Amino acid sequence: MKPNRLLQILVLTLGFAFLYIPIVSLVVYSFNESELVTIWTRFSTRWYVALLGDDELISAAWLSLRIAVMTAFASVVIGTWAGFVLARMGRFRGFTLYTGMINAPLVIPEVIQGISLLLLFVELGKLIGWPAGRGIVTIWIGHVMLCISYVAIIVQSRVRELNPSIEEAALDLGATPLKVFFAITLPLISQALAAGWLLSFTLSIDDVVLSAFLSGPGSTTLPLVIFSRVHLGLNPEMNALATLFISVVTIGVIVGNHFMQRAERRRLAMAV
Repeated sequence: MKPNRLLQILVLTLGFAFLYIPIVSLVVYSFNESELVTIWTRFSTRWYVALLGDDELISAAWLSLRIAVMTAFASVVIGTWAGFVLARMGRFRGFTLYTGMINAPLVIPEVIQGISLLLLFVELGKLIGWPAGRGIVTIWIGHVMLCISYVAIIVQSRVRELNPSIEEAALDLGATPLKVFFAITLPLISQALAAGWLLSFTLSIDDVVLSAFLSGPGSTTLPLVIFSRVHLGLNPEMNALATLFISVVTIGVIVGNHFMQRAERRRLAMAV
């Protein structure tokens, strides 16, 4: 085997080890009976049982999941429209401003975004009485603002790769632009939409900075609870909760990938 090939394999192995060894160790230590996170004693599921009785952690996890799902759907809807406009509408008056507004959340630090939204909501509360307080709605708005940019970029790159002749043929046959979009364009970019949904979900459920600025009493998300508890020391319950999240996400990715591949094979078979 060539030396360059061996070096590539070594670098790839080290890269994957750097990424996945901490995750594997977290899963293993979630079954550790000891209260010390880094000292193994014997196999036990006591921390999963303790997790079920931790109302604060469970409540925060459900809140984060709700916000993440709401954020993912809203970001896909708005981001798809924004990305389609960027890819198909060409340069129009205000195009530079529009592009800058779409891309701004990617380059502006989250601290600045959080402070800006906090001041906005405070002033709106004084002027019109909404929002009455910070909570799930304000967190959701902040997360959607952040995730739209990512979805728009993903959709924009996918739309630009499409062959416009397919859509033009449908228009020539009498289909309306709206019908063409839902019947032809949307299925062709479905994988980009799924990728945008998953990315938005991940960004939302993992966000700390925006959630810290936009949360209020009774609306503490999971990352904020974990962040506050880490200051007091690592708790094995965190390992158990993280293992559950890893398991659910892994199963979801495998199942989603299976259905996407099956749909792609069916589409190719129909094309032939």
